[in-house]
Amino acid sequence: MTHAHITTWVVALILFVVAIALQAKGNEKTKMVHMMLRLFYVLIIATGAWILYTMSSFPALYIVKVVVGLWVIGAMEMILIRTAKGKNTNVLWLQFIVAFVVALYLGFKLPFGFSFFS
Repeated sequence: MTHAHITTWVVALILFVVAIALQAKGNEKTKMVHMMLRLFYVLIIATGAWILYTMSSFPALYIVKVVVGLWVIGAMEMILIRTAKGKNTNVLWLQFIVAFVVALYLGFKLPFGFSFFS
């Protein structure tokens, strides 16, 4: 299930970049890509919940990882919405980058992930 989780967030990142690019051009298909991205938010949450469900016990850092992961999703959504409204998104981009780096670090460091940092 870890591979499915990683695949969903990689696809979500690609859709996020495509949605931002389409918004910058004023393309009509932005809304469709944004809705597909929202579907992948649900898939990310579902695969992450399944990973937690299959574990017999998990340390508190997994709860931190869940919260930071939700923060990443929230930042992505807020960036897209505020960009569509023409509002400033500098703080949101900073939040997104920080939260994404922390989520990646925790995901790879914790025992259930890959052993890049362990």
